[in-house]
Amino acid sequence: MISLYTSATPNGRKISVALEELNLDYEVKEINLTNNVQKEDWYLKINPNGKIPAIIDHDSNNITIFESGAILLYLAEKTGRLLPTNTVERFNVLQWLFLQVGGVGPMQGQANVFYRYMDNAIPEATSRYQNETNRLYGILDKQLSQHEYLAGDLSIADIAHYPWIKLANWAGIDIDNYAAVKDWLLRLDSRKSFIKGMAVPEDISDSDLLKLGKTIAVK
Repeated sequence: MISLYTSATPNGRKISVALEELNLDYEVKEINLTNNVQKEDWYLKINPNGKIPAIIDHDSNNITIFESGAILLYLAEKTGRLLPTNTVERFNVLQWLFLQVGGVGPMQGQANVFYRYMDNAIPEATSRYQNETNRLYGILDKQLSQHEYLAGDLSIADIAHYPWIKLANWAGIDIDNYAAVKDWLLRLDSRKSFIKGMAVPEDISDSDLLKLGKTIAVK
């Protein structure tokens, strides 16, 4: 059994989607970000960075892992799925995974904050993050125009990007500008594991998402 410490954010939903896709048994430990539970001492012992997600794998000596990219790698290696063992194919997946962890996530996250949540946002700052997010989407679109999934076959790289790209409009990004990305989204939208994973810990409304996002942005 795996304990998943999570909330209704893109990074949290990367892991619930992966757990569903890999058909692993897990229990949800919802972390109330609005109440700053992620900064409490007991949780900092699990994730010293004070963010979600984190997991404890009770079937493997209670190993504890934080950071969504590291968790995805762990789950893929634990099951032998969604990450090839061949060196070339493995690093093809990893480079697209790290593009999300180091690029799409941080840039779109900042675009979300400045575009959606900050009442006094500087227009130049908003544009800077939106432009960089659009540039990254262009890279993804080119890759997906040539491949069904980012690294050829479905992998943890797709899972990492999916919850963020589902919220492109929250950053002011028009997904209609990226036909191949849009088709890729539709393919993943049809997978039961993705549908179920995206509803963890709960399927929240746009108004609740706005409230949650603004709470996170100002902390």
